[in-house]
Amino acid sequence: MRGLSEERKRALGRFLVIAIPFLWLGALFLAPFLIVAKISLSSAAVAIPPYEPLISWADDGALVLTLHVGNYKLIFSDPIYLIAYASSLRNAAVTVIFTLLLGFPLAYFIATRDQKWRAPLLLLVMLPFWTSFLIRVYAWIGILKPNGVINGALLWLGVIEKPLVILNNNFAVIVGMVYGYLPFMVLPLYAHLEKMDWSLLEAASDLGAKPFRVFRKVTLPLAAPGIVAGSLLVFIPAVGEYIVPALLGGPDTLTIGATLWNEFFSNRDWPVASTVAVALVALLVGPLLALQHHRTKGARP
Repeated sequence: MRGLSEERKRALGRFLVIAIPFLWLGALFLAPFLIVAKISLSSAAVAIPPYEPLISWADDGALVLTLHVGNYKLIFSDPIYLIAYASSLRNAAVTVIFTLLLGFPLAYFIATRDQKWRAPLLLLVMLPFWTSFLIRVYAWIGILKPNGVINGALLWLGVIEKPLVILNNNFAVIVGMVYGYLPFMVLPLYAHLEKMDWSLLEAASDLGAKPFRVFRKVTLPLAAPGIVAGSLLVFIPAVGEYIVPALLGGPDTLTIGATLWNEFFSNRDWPVASTVAVALVALLVGPLLALQHHRTKGARP
C-alpha cells in the first residue's frame, strides 16, 4: 500500500467498497439460486438427494448432459400452480394497497410532528419487530377466532347475534399480512416525507390551491419514490409468504409458499419445487428490471 499513489489507493478503496457487497450477494443469493436452477432442470428420483444428476457418464465413457424442461411445462399447464401464482400475486397486491392506505397517513403524521416526538413514534412503529413474527401471527388467531376478542366485543355490544367467520379465510390472511408488513411501508415513506420541502405546500396554499389539490399536485409527487420503495418492500416478500396463509388461512387457501412447502417436504419432488421457485424469482425480477430501466431512462438528461 505504501508504494501506491493516492489515486490508486482511492481506486482500490472504491473497488473494495463495491466488491464486498457483490461477493456477499454472490455467496448468499446467486450461488444458492444457481443450485436451485440446476435442480429445476433435473428429474425426481428415489435417492438422496431426491433428484437425478444432470451430468453422467455413458457406457462408452462419454460425458452426458441431461436437461429436463418438462418441469417448466408442468407448472405453466397445471391449473394448481397457476392458481397458486395468481392467488399469491393477488394477496400481495391487496396487501400493498392497504399498507399504503394505512401507512401514508401514519408516515405523514410522524413526519409533521416536532423533532422530539419523531423518534418515539418511529420506535412504536418498529416495536413489533422485537417480537417473533410467528408469535404475532398466533396472536391474531386469538383475535379473529369465533370466541376471540373481535367477536366477543361485537356480541357484547349487541352488534351481531352470532360470531362472524373472520378466521381461516382470505380475509384473515390479508389482515395478517397487512399487519406484518405495515412497517415496511411506513419507514420508506417517512424517510422521503421527512426530507420534503414543506415551504412548497405553503406556497401552493397561498396561491389558492385546495388541500386535496396540494396533496395531489405537490405532496404525492414528492413522496412517489417512497411509495415505490415501500410497495416493493411489501410486495416482494408478500408474494412468497407462507406463515400467515398457513396459520390464518383455511384449507382452501392456495399460495405459492404453501405449494413450495408441499413439493419440497410432502411430495419430496425437489425438481418441481425448484422450478416453482425459479419461476417465482423470474416473475419478480422481470418487473423490477423494467422499473429500474424506466427510472434510469427517465433520469437521463
